[in-house]
Amino acid sequence: MRNVGIMAIGALIMTTALARAADSEYTQWLEQTYPPDAPGAAAIVVKEDKVVFRGASGLADMELGVPLSPDNVFRIGSITKQFTAAAIMLLADQGKLSVSDSINEYLPDYPTHGHTITIENLLTHTSGVFNYTSIPGYFNGAEIRKDVSIDELIQVFADLPMDFSPGEEYRYSNSGYVLLGAIIEKASGQSYSDFMQTAIFDKLGLKNSYYGGPQLIPDRARGYQGTAGEYSNAGYLSMTQPHGAGALLSTVDDLAKWTAALFGGDLVSAKSLELMTSDYELNNGDGAGYGYGFGLSELFGARQIAHNGGIHGFASSGIWLPDHKVYVVVLSNNPDSGSHGFLAARMALDAAGVDYPQLEAIAPEPERFAEYVGVYRINERETRTVMVDDGHLVTQRTGGGKSKIVAYADDAFFYPGTFFHLQFYRDNSGRVDGMDMFQSGGDEAERAERESDTAVTTANVAKVSPEIYDLWAGRYEVVPGTILSVIRAGDHLTMQMTGQPEFEVLPLSMTRYFLTAFDAEVEFTAGEDGRGESLVIYQGGAETVAHRID
Repeated sequence: MRNVGIMAIGALIMTTALARAADSEYTQWLEQTYPPDAPGAAAIVVKEDKVVFRGASGLADMELGVPLSPDNVFRIGSITKQFTAAAIMLLADQGKLSVSDSINEYLPDYPTHGHTITIENLLTHTSGVFNYTSIPGYFNGAEIRKDVSIDELIQVFADLPMDFSPGEEYRYSNSGYVLLGAIIEKASGQSYSDFMQTAIFDKLGLKNSYYGGPQLIPDRARGYQGTAGEYSNAGYLSMTQPHGAGALLSTVDDLAKWTAALFGGDLVSAKSLELMTSDYELNNGDGAGYGYGFGLSELFGARQIAHNGGIHGFASSGIWLPDHKVYVVVLSNNPDSGSHGFLAARMALDAAGVDYPQLEAIAPEPERFAEYVGVYRINERETRTVMVDDGHLVTQRTGGGKSKIVAYADDAFFYPGTFFHLQFYRDNSGRVDGMDMFQSGGDEAERAERESDTAVTTANVAKVSPEIYDLWAGRYEVVPGTILSVIRAGDHLTMQMTGQPEFEVLPLSMTRYFLTAFDAEVEFTAGEDGRGESLVIYQGGAETVAHRID
C-alpha cells in the first residue's frame, strides 16, 4: 500500500510538472501573438476535462490601460451559430419542429423563389439564400448601425436572387442563421434572446454568456480595430443585426463548459448531436464539410469540429478534437490581427500531441526575390501572383489581398501566423517554373505553373492623361443601396464603395484599371457622350456590372 502511494504521488508530480511546462509554453505563444500593450486575447486549453492552460495577454481597455483577463466577456461572432443550431435541435427533440421541415411552415411569407428550402439547408449553409453581409458596403456601412426587428432584418435579403438551388452547393450564409433565429422564435414562442437564456445559458450554468445589446455586462472587453500604431475603437453595429448568426457574448470558461455539456450529452439527444457533427451530403453526393453550426475537417490527421467568428472589434476561434478530447478557444478584441485561428490550432495540436510543421524564418535574400516574381496559374479562373512589396515578398491570389511570405529554406516560404507554406520548383536550367502550395493541414500540394515573369504592379501602369479620368468620374450603382464612387483627385483616380475605404486605381489602358490594394480590375464602357456609362468589376473569377446613376 505504501509503495502504491509513493507511485501515485510521483504521477501527480509528473502531471503537475507537465502542466506547468505547457502553461509556460502557451503563455509565451499568447504573449508573442498579442503583446501586453495592445488589444489582445484570452485563451483556454482543456484536455480530458482538465484545464491545461488558462490565460490572457493584451489590454481589455486601451484608454484606461486595463489588462485583459480570462474572465473578460467577448463578442464571439459566428461561434454563435453552434448555439443557434443546438437550439434548433432542442426544439426538434421536443417535437416542435423537424430539420426536414420547409422553412415556409414557420416563415410563410419568406420568398423561396419556387424552391423548397429546409431547416437543414439553413443549418448547413446549403440553402442558396444570399448572404446579406456580402451585400457590398453593408457590413461596414451605415445600415449595420440601425436597430431592426427580426422581420426588418429578413427584408434586407429576402428579395435578393438565390445563389443556387437548395443542396447544390455549400456557401456560407449569415442570412440562413438569421432565418434560423426567426424559426426558433416561431417554434418556441419566445424571443431568440429569451430562449437562449432559459433553454441554454440557465440550464448549463453559463453565467457569463449573453445576447448582445446595450445592457451593462460586467468584465466586458472593449473591441478595437487596426494594427500597431493605428488602433482605434471598433466601428459601431447594432447587435440586432447579427441575431442568430452572431449576436452572442461569452467567456473562455463558459465556452469550455458549453463544449463539455454539448459533447457530453447534457443538452441535446445523441441523435441530434450526431446530426450536428455529421458532414452534410450535397445533391451530387459530395460532402459540404459542415454540419449544423460546425465546420468539419481534419487538421494534420486529427479530426476537428470547429468554428471561427469575426464581428466588429472581436474575433474568435474554437476547436474541439473529439478523438483526443481536447478543446481550445481563443477570444480576441482585435480582429485585424488575424492570428486567433492559428494560435488556437497550434495550442490544440500541441495539447493533443499531434505533429505539425513548426517552421522557423531564415534571413531573407532580397537579391533573389526577382527569381520568384510572376504570375502562377492555379486553374482556369485563378492565379497566384508573386511580387515585391515594401521590401518583402508577397503573394496575392485572384480576388484576395496581399500576404507576406517568409523564407524557411531554399525556395521554400511560409505565411507567418499560419500553417500555409509553399515550395517553388525549377526547370533543368534553374529557372523557377512553378510552385506547390500546401494548405493548412493538407498533405497534397496545390500546384501552380508559372505563366508570366512579371506581375501587375506599378511597373505595368499605362501612360494615360489624367483628363481621361473626368470621363469615368461619377457614381455607379452596384446593387440597390450600394454605390461605387469613382473620383478624380488631381492626377489620381480613386474608387470608394459605400461604407468602405477609398482605394487608388491605376490604368492598364484608357478603359481598364487595377486596384492597388486588392487583386481586382475595373473596365469602363463609354456612352454616346464619351463619359462612362457602366463599368465591370473583375474579381475572384466573377464579373459585376454597375451602371452610372449620375
